[in-house]
Order: sequence, then structure tokens, then C-alpha cells
Amino acid sequence: MSVTIEIAEGISDCLALRVAVFVHEQNVPMEEEMDDLDDQSVHFIARDENQTPVGTARIYEVGDVGKIGRVCVAKSHRGTGLGAKLIDACLAELSKRSHLKQAKLGAQNHAIKFYERFGFAVQGGEYMDGGIPHHDMVVAL
Repeated sequence: MSVTIEIAEGISDCLALRVAVFVHEQNVPMEEEMDDLDDQSVHFIARDENQTPVGTARIYEVGDVGKIGRVCVAKSHRGTGLGAKLIDACLAELSKRSHLKQAKLGAQNHAIKFYERFGFAVQGGEYMDGGIPHHDMVVAL
């Protein structure tokens, strides 16, 4: 399966994929999924050989921290390494920004081990986001 990842020119495909994964599969309320951070974010889109959107993530800055969020992969492409490629793309883009000191994300608890593979470490306690238990995780850039 050939998949390409690029910075999205528009975000409608990213939003559609997020709604499918977070709202429909994980029952995150729509009003919690959509926020004003989309306007200030750089969005990544992964497409398969048919140009179908199969993964997305976004990054934005808060001071000297690069935030990674809304990482999701279509059911058809889970377990293929696409999630890792999306995180690599996010970290590569954030690393180009010399004023950023660390990357931070809110990991669903079941994904903590996945993010640890990239050097992320849990910071702080558990909290609920969209009805799903999360922990913040950080890594130096």
C-alpha cells in the first residue's frame, strides 16, 4: 500500500476523516472535536494510491512548544505504520522551527506506548478529553 503524506492545502478532507474516526468511531462530541485551533494549525493529510484520505494530524505553536494533535488513521490503514509516519512528519516540521524547544501532545491512554517510541514522556496526570482518558506527553526538539 502506497501512501503519501503532505501538508494539506485545504482542510475539508482532514475534517471529514477526523469526524469519521473521533466522532463516529470514538463518540467524541462534534462540538469538542471542532475548535478554533484549526485556523492556526498546519494540517497533514495522508492519501492512498487512489488519493483517498487515510490519515491526518495537525500542528500549531504555543510559545516555544509545538503542539501535535488530532492524529488519526482510517480503519483500513491501522497497523500499517501510517500513524508513525504522521508523527515523523509532524516532528520533522516542528524541528525546522528553531525557536521551539519541545513538542507536546495529548495521548489517549491506549496510545502512550506508541508515542514513547518517539521519545515522548508522560507529563502530569490523567484527564478526560472528549470522554476519553488522556495524558499529556512531551519530547525535546
